[in-house]
Amino acid sequence: MTYMNILMLSSTFPYPPTRGGTQVRTFHLLKYLSQRHTVTLATQREGDVTDAEVAELRNCVDHLAIFERPSDSGTTGILKKIQRFGQFLQQGTPPSVLNRYSAEMQTWVDNWVEAGKCDVITCEHSVNEIYVRCLRRATPTHFQKQLKTIVNVHSSVYATCRNQLTTGISENSLRDKINLPLLRRYEQSYCGKFSAIVATTEEDKIQLQEFNPNSEITVIPNGVDLLSFPNRSTDPGGHRLIFIGAMDNLANIDAVCFFSNEVLPAIQKLYPDTIFDIVGSHPVPEVLALDQKPGINVIGRVPSMVEYLHKCTICVVPMRTGFGIKNKTLEAMAAGVPIVASDRGLEGLAVDGTSHPLRALRANTPTEYITAISQLFDRPHLRAELSHNGRHLVETDFTWDIAGKSYEQVCLGKAHLPLDKF
Repeated sequence: MTYMNILMLSSTFPYPPTRGGTQVRTFHLLKYLSQRHTVTLATQREGDVTDAEVAELRNCVDHLAIFERPSDSGTTGILKKIQRFGQFLQQGTPPSVLNRYSAEMQTWVDNWVEAGKCDVITCEHSVNEIYVRCLRRATPTHFQKQLKTIVNVHSSVYATCRNQLTTGISENSLRDKINLPLLRRYEQSYCGKFSAIVATTEEDKIQLQEFNPNSEITVIPNGVDLLSFPNRSTDPGGHRLIFIGAMDNLANIDAVCFFSNEVLPAIQKLYPDTIFDIVGSHPVPEVLALDQKPGINVIGRVPSMVEYLHKCTICVVPMRTGFGIKNKTLEAMAAGVPIVASDRGLEGLAVDGTSHPLRALRANTPTEYITAISQLFDRPHLRAELSHNGRHLVETDFTWDIAGKSYEQVCLGKAHLPLDKF
């Protein structure tokens, strides 16, 4: 096997791998690649990152370059918003990317590449694409090797914005309607400069291929650390529901509010002792307010998510937006917890239909959720069937070793981009 020097770029600090979906994927991919290759990680440190976490991450890679996250000070106010939109309109880069852009990190990346210290650059999430750019230099003859550049998209920003408008959960629909064609242009533009693109689902691949029909696009789903999410030994029974995920994420906020307001009251009429646990870091005020409703516990960040999963009867994933395979769905399946989820919550997973064993129950409307949850509450054998089949699916198709091997093959791919195109 060819030995590689890999530079991974991540503006979010990927440790501990319980921080969120982006961090989980980044951590496990770098962990796999570092077993066989030299991995350098350039990342940004936020205020809640501890020195111990930095030390632990440093042990996982050969080189760790850490930069402070750019200050958000002065980013509010109508004048600043107009200025940022003007930049988006003229330069084509969204504010969400510019807000995390570090000139110091850019200089470091440029120097690392100029010195010929990497064969491959991976951008872990599309927000990092900005660091792969044309380098200004006098003598391109300094560059003897070819450099492969990969963007690990995670999810299409254009498709996500379009979906939020369609479902009516956009934070600012006027802004997003204006941004939508700009995001389409942006995604088409940035994807075109990479020698390989990685998506998490076929749906995202189709979207990205539409923009870039000549691009090399590989689907690599998320995975689960099976040691961290062991299969539960017993079914606790009862009427306890759980939702897991970062609770400052718009898609997750919408999911728990929708479920708490439009589904749970009807469930509690049928099963008065029903409890709904909302487990995940950084709950925003809108989520914290749900704790005042009967039977709802907003728990926040916990040391072990699997302990809470094992205590619950059913995991609900009532996502109405957010593209890509959901770590929360895979983790609950790995833990042996039966799932009731929406089309978005089950994206990229073969869980029902005539050609697959039943691995989860699908629901999109309040009535469908009530029916599915009632079936599982009343039928222990159905819970056992979903528990067994869900765990087997993860073991067979969705481990981080499987994802890591696929990512390694993309890094080793034969399609190279000359350095003078970087």
